[in-house]
Order: sequence, then C-alpha cells, then structure tokens
Amino acid sequence: MKDVLEIEEKTIDQAIQKACDTFNLPREKLNIEILSEGSSGLLGLLGARKARIRARIMSFDIGGGKDTTTHRNEPTEDVEAETDGDISLRAQAFIEGLLSHVGVDFSVKAEENEEYIVLTIEGDGGGLLIGRGGQTLDAIQYLTNKVLNKNGNGRKRIILDTENYRKKREQNLSALAEKLGEKAKKTRRPVTVNPMNAHDRRIIHMALQNDSDLTTRSRGEGAFRKIVIVPNKNGKPKP
Repeated sequence: MKDVLEIEEKTIDQAIQKACDTFNLPREKLNIEILSEGSSGLLGLLGARKARIRARIMSFDIGGGKDTTTHRNEPTEDVEAETDGDISLRAQAFIEGLLSHVGVDFSVKAEENEEYIVLTIEGDGGGLLIGRGGQTLDAIQYLTNKVLNKNGNGRKRIILDTENYRKKREQNLSALAEKLGEKAKKTRRPVTVNPMNAHDRRIIHMALQNDSDLTTRSRGEGAFRKIVIVPNKNGKPKP
C-alpha cells in the first residue's frame, strides 16, 4: 500500500472517511492535507468540483512528539492575515471563472464599503444572469458567499449586482410597500404581500417602519414566508 494517497470525493468528510478505510486507521492517526474543498457549482450543476485531500500515516517528532496534521478548522496564519481586499480579489476571480464555465464572457468589477463587498457583472444587457425576480443572481450570490466565507471568519457579505438591478429592485419594492400601505390604511384591513426572500422582506419593512399608522409582520416559513401590512387601531381610515 502506498504511504501517501490523494483522494477525491464529493465532500471533505467523505474523502477523509475513505482515507481511514483505505489505511484501516482512525482519523487521529492520519495526516490530512486539504488540497481542495470543492464546490457544488452553479445551482448544483455547472462548474462543480470534487473535494480533494492528501492523506498519509501520521509521523511524530521524536523530540517533542508533535504531529504535522493539517486541521481543516484551524486556519493558518496566511488565512488569518487575509484582508477584505484579498477576499474581494478572490471573489472577483471566482465569479469570472464561474461565468467562463457557462460560456459567458463578462467582466466583474469589485468595490468595497463599510458593510459589503459589491461585485458588479458588466455587460449583462439582456438580463441573462438576473433571472425571474432576480432568482439566478441571488443563487450565484449565495454560492459566492458560501465559497468565499466558508471558514466563517466574520468577513463582509458579498453582494452581486448587474445592470444596476439591486437599486432598481429596491426602488420598485419601496414603491410597492407604500402602495400596499395606503391600501391597508384606506380599507382598515391587513394586506398580505406575496412570498419573498429575506432581503426583499427587509426592504418592505424598512420602507414602512416610520409610518405610525402601520405595522409590518412576517408570517410563514422558508420560501413561503411573507409580509403582512397591518393598520394600527388608532389610525383613521382614509377617505
């Protein structure tokens, strides 16, 4: 049997388990080097990569008894020293690489503010990457955040945009909130907004938060969670 094995599986855990089975040894007696954490690809289909590890039987330092295992959950100094600027460059490269996998040659511009790293895909004039209700753009944004912030080190959230879609969406939702708010005040009856994601629900809440005649509440679970705009009892019906 070889002293060193390189193993590919769908996940790191599966690769480590295969190494343990192959060497017939428990995890703590193996030196595991993570070569690639892999990714599920766009929507679980495009650009998927397997996780890859290098495994060997652990060797001990005779003097100190220390092993050389690379632990997945203990970041190295290089990882700890990674700045938001580094994350921004990696995110930009990740998006451009992902787009090239699906045959789309668009450039990506990266900007930072105090809260977010904003990646703007330039050239999507036909809305190819936006999808219905922004679903495709949201899916790529979710995947990017999962891949780039996989260690959970409190990095800035990555916002993905194209053709100024995010701003237009926020303006449209704010206008919708005001329109439905007026309806609730006029009829004195609650008005329910169609199910939407957490980011869009937040825009509705924020648009009406200073209206003393209205209260907004979220109801439902998961993809079916929606907002209900409720007129306050002390308000007066509109003519």
